[in-house]
Amino acid sequence: MNHEDVGRLWNANADAWTKLARAGYDIYRDHLNTPAFFRMLPDVAGFTGLDIGCGEGHNTRLLARRGAQVKAIDIAEAFIAHAKQAEADEPLGIDYRVASAVALPFADAAFDFATGFMSFMDVPETDRVVAEAYRVLKPGGFLQFSITHPCYDTPHRRNLRRADGLTYAIEIGDYFQNLEGEISEWLFRAAPPEVKQRLTKFKTPRFTRTVSQWLNLLIDTGFRLERVEEPRPSDETVLACPVLQDAQVVAYFLHVRARRPGRAPTDLPGRPAGPTD
Repeated sequence: MNHEDVGRLWNANADAWTKLARAGYDIYRDHLNTPAFFRMLPDVAGFTGLDIGCGEGHNTRLLARRGAQVKAIDIAEAFIAHAKQAEADEPLGIDYRVASAVALPFADAAFDFATGFMSFMDVPETDRVVAEAYRVLKPGGFLQFSITHPCYDTPHRRNLRRADGLTYAIEIGDYFQNLEGEISEWLFRAAPPEVKQRLTKFKTPRFTRTVSQWLNLLIDTGFRLERVEEPRPSDETVLACPVLQDAQVVAYFLHVRARRPGRAPTDLPGRPAGPTD
């Protein structure tokens, strides 16, 4: 399976995914993963950014609202159509394009920063994704991305629950086995049955890598690791959104920020250490 095969699968998922996510059923994104990502993100106001694998554009719009000048790509035409419609409904100056993460349609050193919200682990050619992100960053620019946590998104995984339904452990296995496109079929757990029964399940290919594979890939490409986080919901968040309780037991997501070496003389205190236009 290659990135084009993956693109066809995600294109088929796009309408149902957009409908459910925009209805508020992507609980882990909205209440844990995305808020944690933006807490970790440096100030991007006034900088040029690229969102790689933008989907229907939810997080791209949040980047633009932070004051960044953003372009965004996704290989799935249906996702880009939804993103463009949202831009037409509420213009934020985002330029959306259909393109693959392994062949970005931009010049070398074109961006101050790049992001990948839960997209990099969906591309089989992982090395090419990281290399392309490095290529389009200016010296001193940074890449920040989120992925499912390699330690807990393993080929064998089972949620162990107490009699009251609360998770007490996650059983995992075959961590060192790299999946290369095994298809999972699912819908957001938070969506009610009457909504789910009208939709076709997502078919998502899985490409698993170990933590060391991810970090060494960044290092070997030339990036300098800068920050790593493993989001955990607070007790207050779980009280307001009980479905997130299992994310207090293990880390479901891994957030990484890495920087292309180099420093521009225009860097400002309190801003990302990278060039500005």
